[in-house]
Amino acid sequence: MTVNLESPEALFPRDLEAEILRLKEERSAVLLAHYYQEDEVQELADFVGDSLALAQHAKNVERDVIVFCGVHFMAETAKILNPERRVVVPDLDAGCSLADGCPPDAFQQFKDEHPGAKVLTYINCSAEVKALSDLICTSSNAVAMAQEFQGEPLILAPDRHLARWIAQQLGRDDLIVWPGSCIVHEQFSARELSKLRVRRRDAEVLAHPECDAAVLEQADFIGSTSKIIARSVESSADTLIIATEDGVFHQIEKQLARAGKRKELLQAPGMDESCACNRCPYMRLNTLEKLYLCLRDLEPEVTVPEPIRLRALQPIERMLALSGPV
Repeated sequence: MTVNLESPEALFPRDLEAEILRLKEERSAVLLAHYYQEDEVQELADFVGDSLALAQHAKNVERDVIVFCGVHFMAETAKILNPERRVVVPDLDAGCSLADGCPPDAFQQFKDEHPGAKVLTYINCSAEVKALSDLICTSSNAVAMAQEFQGEPLILAPDRHLARWIAQQLGRDDLIVWPGSCIVHEQFSARELSKLRVRRRDAEVLAHPECDAAVLEQADFIGSTSKIIARSVESSADTLIIATEDGVFHQIEKQLARAGKRKELLQAPGMDESCACNRCPYMRLNTLEKLYLCLRDLEPEVTVPEPIRLRALQPIERMLALSGPV
Protein backbone atom coordinates (compact mmCIF):
# COMPACT_ATOMS: atom_id res chain seq x y z
CA MET A 1 0.00 0.00 0.00
CA THR A 2 1.41 3.36 -1.02
CA VAL A 3 0.61 6.42 1.09
CA ASN A 4 0.77 9.70 -0.80
CA LEU A 5 1.86 12.23 1.82
CA GLU A 6 1.42 15.92 1.10
CA SER A 7 4.63 17.88 0.99
CA PRO A 8 5.14 20.69 3.54
CA GLU A 9 4.87 23.12 0.62
CA ALA A 10 1.39 21.77 -0.14
CA LEU A 11 0.30 21.83 3.51
CA PHE A 12 1.54 25.30 4.42
CA PRO A 13 1.66 28.60 2.53
CA ARG A 14 5.03 30.19 1.87
CA ASP A 15 4.24 33.25 4.01
CA LEU A 16 2.77 31.46 7.00
CA GLU A 17 2.48 34.51 9.24
CA ALA A 18 0.66 36.57 6.59
CA GLU A 19 -1.78 33.72 5.98
CA ILE A 20 -2.45 33.37 9.72
CA LEU A 21 -3.28 37.06 9.92
CA ARG A 22 -5.51 36.81 6.83
CA LEU A 23 -7.37 33.82 8.23
CA LYS A 24 -7.76 35.55 11.57
CA GLU A 25 -9.71 38.33 9.89
CA GLU A 26 -11.63 35.98 7.62
CA ARG A 27 -12.76 33.84 10.58
CA SER A 28 -13.54 36.88 12.77
CA ALA A 29 -11.10 35.43 15.27
CA VAL A 30 -9.17 36.91 18.16
CA LEU A 31 -5.82 35.36 19.01
CA LEU A 32 -4.95 35.17 22.71
CA ALA A 33 -1.49 33.97 23.76
CA HIS A 34 0.20 33.28 27.07
CA TYR A 35 3.65 34.68 27.88
CA TYR A 36 5.09 31.15 27.70
CA GLN A 37 4.39 30.76 23.98
CA GLU A 38 7.09 30.83 21.32
CA ASP A 39 8.19 34.35 20.34
CA GLU A 40 6.67 34.18 16.85
CA VAL A 41 3.28 33.17 18.27
CA GLN A 42 3.35 36.03 20.77
CA GLU A 43 4.09 38.46 17.93
CA LEU A 44 0.95 37.43 16.02
CA ALA A 45 -1.37 37.59 19.01
CA ASP A 46 -3.97 40.29 19.54
CA PHE A 47 -3.30 40.06 23.25
CA VAL A 48 -0.49 38.48 25.27
CA GLY A 49 -0.79 38.05 29.02
CA ASP A 50 -0.72 35.90 32.12
CA SER A 51 -3.65 33.77 33.27
CA LEU A 52 -5.50 36.60 35.02
CA ALA A 53 -5.15 39.09 32.16
CA LEU A 54 -6.13 36.45 29.61
CA ALA A 55 -9.25 35.54 31.60
CA GLN A 56 -10.16 39.22 31.89
CA HIS A 57 -9.59 39.75 28.19
CA ALA A 58 -11.53 36.61 27.20
CA LYS A 59 -14.58 37.93 29.06
CA ASN A 60 -14.63 41.00 26.80
CA VAL A 61 -14.09 39.31 23.43
CA GLU A 62 -16.41 40.51 20.67
CA ARG A 63 -15.27 38.34 17.74
CA ASP A 64 -16.87 35.03 16.74
CA VAL A 65 -13.87 32.77 17.36
CA ILE A 66 -11.29 32.65 20.15
CA VAL A 67 -8.00 31.03 19.21
CA PHE A 68 -6.18 30.29 22.45
CA CYS A 69 -2.43 29.75 22.30
CA GLY A 70 -1.78 28.44 25.76
CA VAL A 71 -2.74 25.25 27.54
CA HIS A 72 -6.06 23.43 27.75
CA PHE A 73 -7.35 24.85 31.05
CA MET A 74 -6.90 28.39 29.68
CA ALA A 75 -9.01 27.63 26.62
CA GLU A 76 -11.62 26.02 28.89
CA THR A 77 -11.77 29.22 30.93
CA ALA A 78 -12.35 31.21 27.74
CA LYS A 79 -15.17 28.82 26.77
CA ILE A 80 -16.73 29.03 30.24
CA LEU A 81 -16.85 32.81 29.87
CA ASN A 82 -17.96 32.71 26.20
CA PRO A 83 -20.38 29.80 25.67
CA GLU A 84 -21.71 31.29 22.43
CA ARG A 85 -18.29 31.57 20.80
CA ARG A 86 -16.18 28.88 19.20
CA VAL A 87 -12.95 28.30 21.13
CA VAL A 88 -10.13 26.49 19.35
CA VAL A 89 -6.54 25.62 20.19
CA PRO A 90 -3.55 24.76 17.99
CA ASP A 91 -2.89 21.51 19.89
CA LEU A 92 -5.44 19.74 22.09
CA ASP A 93 -2.62 17.88 23.86
CA ALA A 94 -1.27 21.13 25.33
CA GLY A 95 -2.17 20.27 28.90
CA CYS A 96 -0.75 21.14 32.32
CA SER A 97 0.94 19.03 34.98
CA LEU A 98 -1.00 20.85 37.70
CA ALA A 99 -4.36 20.22 36.05
CA ASP A 100 -3.46 16.62 35.19
CA GLY A 101 -2.32 16.01 38.76
CA CYS A 102 -5.67 17.00 40.25
CA PRO A 103 -8.33 14.65 38.82
CA PRO A 104 -11.91 15.80 39.56
CA ASP A 105 -12.99 12.53 41.25
CA ALA A 106 -9.97 12.50 43.53
CA PHE A 107 -10.42 16.17 44.34
CA GLN A 108 -14.09 15.61 45.18
CA GLN A 109 -13.02 12.91 47.63
CA PHE A 110 -10.37 15.25 49.10
CA LYS A 111 -13.01 17.93 49.49
CA ASP A 112 -15.41 15.49 51.17
CA GLU A 113 -12.70 14.67 53.73
CA HIS A 114 -12.79 18.29 54.88
CA PRO A 115 -16.48 19.16 55.32
CA GLY A 116 -17.15 22.84 55.86
CA ALA A 117 -13.91 23.99 54.26
CA LYS A 118 -14.09 26.59 51.50
CA VAL A 119 -12.24 25.84 48.26
CA LEU A 120 -9.84 28.24 46.55
CA THR A 121 -8.35 26.75 43.40
CA TYR A 122 -5.54 28.05 41.27
CA ILE A 123 -6.72 28.66 37.70
CA ASN A 124 -4.30 25.90 36.56
CA CYS A 125 -6.97 23.20 36.94
CA SER A 126 -9.70 21.60 34.87
CA ALA A 127 -13.20 22.99 34.39
CA GLU A 128 -14.51 20.12 36.54
CA VAL A 129 -12.28 21.13 39.47
CA LYS A 130 -13.25 24.79 39.02
CA ALA A 131 -16.87 23.65 39.29
CA LEU A 132 -16.06 22.23 42.75
CA SER A 133 -14.61 25.54 43.94
CA ASP A 134 -15.84 28.61 45.79
CA LEU A 135 -13.32 30.96 44.21
CA ILE A 136 -10.54 30.84 41.59
CA CYS A 137 -7.20 32.61 41.85
CA THR A 138 -4.13 33.21 39.71
CA SER A 139 -0.60 33.87 40.87
CA SER A 140 -1.31 37.58 40.30
CA ASN A 141 -4.14 37.73 42.82
CA ALA A 142 -3.72 34.59 44.95
CA VAL A 143 -3.07 36.37 48.24
CA ALA A 144 -5.97 38.79 47.75
CA MET A 145 -8.34 35.94 46.89
CA ALA A 146 -7.25 33.92 49.93
CA GLN A 147 -7.95 36.94 52.14
CA GLU A 148 -11.61 36.51 51.23
CA PHE A 149 -11.60 33.44 53.52
CA GLN A 150 -9.86 34.81 56.60
CA GLY A 151 -11.01 32.92 59.69
CA GLU A 152 -12.48 30.05 57.65
CA PRO A 153 -11.04 26.60 56.95
CA LEU A 154 -9.65 26.74 53.42
CA ILE A 155 -8.62 24.14 50.85
CA LEU A 156 -6.07 25.40 48.34
CA ALA A 157 -5.33 23.41 45.19
CA PRO A 158 -3.60 22.24 43.08
CA ASP A 159 -0.12 23.83 43.61
CA ARG A 160 1.47 23.15 47.00
CA HIS A 161 4.28 25.65 46.47
CA LEU A 162 1.87 28.48 45.71
CA ALA A 163 -0.20 27.44 48.73
CA ARG A 164 2.85 27.56 51.00
CA TRP A 165 3.74 31.03 49.73
CA ILE A 166 0.16 32.27 50.26
CA ALA A 167 0.21 30.86 53.80
CA GLN A 168 3.43 32.75 54.52
CA GLN A 169 2.04 36.01 53.15
CA LEU A 170 -1.10 35.70 55.28
CA GLY A 171 0.55 34.26 58.37
CA ARG A 172 -1.67 31.17 58.23
CA ASP A 173 -0.58 27.67 59.14
CA ASP A 174 -3.97 26.01 58.70
CA LEU A 175 -4.40 25.83 54.92
CA ILE A 176 -5.52 22.43 53.64
CA VAL A 177 -3.28 21.82 50.65
CA TRP A 178 -3.61 19.54 47.64
CA PRO A 179 -0.08 18.20 46.95
CA GLY A 180 0.41 19.22 43.30
CA SER A 181 3.29 21.01 41.57
CA CYS A 182 4.38 22.49 38.23
CA ILE A 183 6.92 20.36 36.37
CA VAL A 184 8.72 23.49 35.12
CA HIS A 185 8.95 25.56 38.28
CA GLU A 186 9.97 22.55 40.36
CA GLN A 187 13.03 22.00 38.17
CA PHE A 188 14.94 25.06 39.35
CA SER A 189 17.86 24.10 41.57
CA ALA A 190 18.37 26.06 44.78
CA ARG A 191 21.92 24.74 45.02
CA GLU A 192 22.87 25.84 41.50
CA LEU A 193 21.10 29.16 41.99
CA SER A 194 23.21 29.76 45.10
CA LYS A 195 26.38 29.12 43.09
CA LEU A 196 25.22 31.50 40.36
CA ARG A 197 24.46 34.20 42.91
CA VAL A 198 28.00 33.94 44.25
CA ARG A 199 29.37 34.44 40.75
CA ARG A 200 26.93 37.24 39.92
CA ARG A 201 26.61 39.24 43.12
CA ASP A 202 25.28 42.20 41.13
CA ALA A 203 22.23 40.29 39.93
CA GLU A 204 18.69 40.50 41.24
CA VAL A 205 16.76 37.22 41.46
CA LEU A 206 13.11 37.19 40.37
CA ALA A 207 11.05 34.06 41.01
CA HIS A 208 7.54 32.76 40.46
CA PRO A 209 5.70 31.57 43.61
CA GLU A 210 5.26 28.10 42.06
CA CYS A 211 8.98 27.51 42.72
CA ASP A 212 10.25 25.41 45.60
CA ALA A 213 10.73 27.14 48.97
CA ALA A 214 14.53 26.82 48.80
CA VAL A 215 14.50 28.79 45.53
CA LEU A 216 12.09 31.43 46.82
CA GLU A 217 14.27 31.97 49.90
CA GLN A 218 17.00 33.26 47.58
CA ALA A 219 14.72 35.52 45.55
CA ASP A 220 14.84 39.30 45.80
CA PHE A 221 11.40 39.51 44.20
CA ILE A 222 8.56 36.97 44.07
CA GLY A 223 5.59 37.48 41.79
CA SER A 224 3.40 36.29 38.95
CA THR A 225 4.59 36.25 35.37
CA SER A 226 3.25 39.72 34.65
CA LYS A 227 4.74 41.09 37.85
CA ILE A 228 8.13 39.54 37.02
CA ILE A 229 8.03 41.28 33.64
CA ALA A 230 7.13 44.62 35.22
CA ARG A 231 9.82 44.25 37.89
CA SER A 232 12.42 43.42 35.24
CA VAL A 233 11.89 46.85 33.71
CA GLU A 234 11.58 48.73 37.01
CA SER A 235 14.57 47.14 38.74
CA SER A 236 17.77 49.17 39.07
CA ALA A 237 19.84 46.00 38.60
CA ASP A 238 21.65 45.56 35.29
CA THR A 239 21.58 41.75 35.58
CA LEU A 240 18.50 39.68 36.33
CA ILE A 241 18.27 35.99 37.20
CA ILE A 242 14.77 34.80 36.43
CA ALA A 243 13.14 31.65 37.80
CA THR A 244 10.15 31.03 35.59
CA GLU A 245 9.42 29.71 32.09
CA ASP A 246 11.77 31.46 29.67
CA GLY A 247 9.01 32.51 27.27
CA VAL A 248 8.83 35.67 29.42
CA PHE A 249 12.23 36.79 28.12
CA HIS A 250 10.65 37.91 24.84
CA GLN A 251 8.24 40.31 26.54
CA ILE A 252 10.88 41.53 28.99
CA GLU A 253 13.24 42.36 26.14
CA LYS A 254 10.46 44.18 24.25
CA GLN A 255 9.52 46.27 27.27
CA LEU A 256 13.14 47.03 28.10
CA ALA A 257 13.62 48.26 24.52
CA ARG A 258 10.57 50.52 24.81
CA ALA A 259 12.00 51.94 28.03
CA GLY A 260 15.39 52.47 26.38
CA LYS A 261 17.09 50.06 28.77
CA ARG A 262 19.45 47.14 28.31
CA LYS A 263 19.92 44.38 30.85
CA GLU A 264 21.50 40.95 30.99
CA LEU A 265 18.83 38.29 31.48
CA LEU A 266 19.91 34.96 32.97
CA GLN A 267 17.76 31.89 33.36
CA ALA A 268 17.83 30.45 36.86
CA PRO A 269 19.68 27.12 36.64
CA GLY A 270 17.84 23.83 36.63
CA MET A 271 18.68 20.51 38.19
CA ASP A 272 19.64 18.99 34.85
CA GLU A 273 21.90 21.07 32.59
CA SER A 274 21.36 18.67 29.69
CA CYS A 275 17.75 19.66 29.07
CA ALA A 276 15.71 22.82 28.55
CA CYS A 277 13.78 22.06 31.73
CA ASN A 278 12.75 25.69 32.13
CA ARG A 279 10.53 25.36 29.05
CA CYS A 280 7.00 24.05 29.48
CA PRO A 281 6.68 21.09 27.09
CA TYR A 282 2.92 21.61 26.91
CA MET A 283 3.05 25.31 26.07
CA ARG A 284 5.61 24.66 23.35
CA LEU A 285 3.32 22.22 21.53
CA ASN A 286 1.68 25.24 19.93
CA THR A 287 3.56 26.14 16.74
CA LEU A 288 2.93 28.49 13.83
CA GLU A 289 2.09 25.50 11.62
CA LYS A 290 -0.51 24.22 14.08
CA LEU A 291 -1.88 27.73 14.54
CA TYR A 292 -2.36 28.02 10.77
CA LEU A 293 -4.20 24.68 10.59
CA CYS A 294 -6.29 25.63 13.61
CA LEU A 295 -7.48 28.83 11.93
CA ARG A 296 -7.95 27.12 8.58
CA ASP A 297 -10.10 24.30 9.95
CA LEU A 298 -11.40 25.86 13.21
CA GLU A 299 -10.27 22.72 14.98
CA PRO A 300 -9.49 21.32 17.54
CA GLU A 301 -12.43 22.84 19.38
CA VAL A 302 -12.60 23.09 23.17
CA THR A 303 -16.00 22.46 24.72
CA VAL A 304 -17.29 22.36 28.30
CA PRO A 305 -20.53 20.53 29.22
CA GLU A 306 -23.14 23.10 30.18
CA PRO A 307 -23.78 21.88 33.78
CA ILE A 308 -20.05 22.03 34.51
CA ARG A 309 -19.69 25.36 32.71
CA LEU A 310 -22.42 26.98 34.80
CA ARG A 311 -20.92 25.75 38.08
CA ALA A 312 -17.40 26.76 37.07
CA LEU A 313 -18.58 30.16 35.87
CA GLN A 314 -19.56 31.31 39.36
CA PRO A 315 -16.11 31.14 41.04
CA ILE A 316 -14.43 32.55 37.92
CA GLU A 317 -16.78 35.52 37.71
CA ARG A 318 -16.35 36.09 41.45
CA MET A 319 -12.58 36.25 40.93
CA LEU A 320 -12.93 38.67 38.03
CA ALA A 321 -15.27 40.91 40.03
CA LEU A 322 -12.84 40.99 42.96
CA SER A 323 -9.88 41.61 40.64
CA GLY A 324 -11.34 44.69 39.00
CA PRO A 325 -11.21 45.76 35.32
CA VAL A 326 -8.58 44.77 32.76
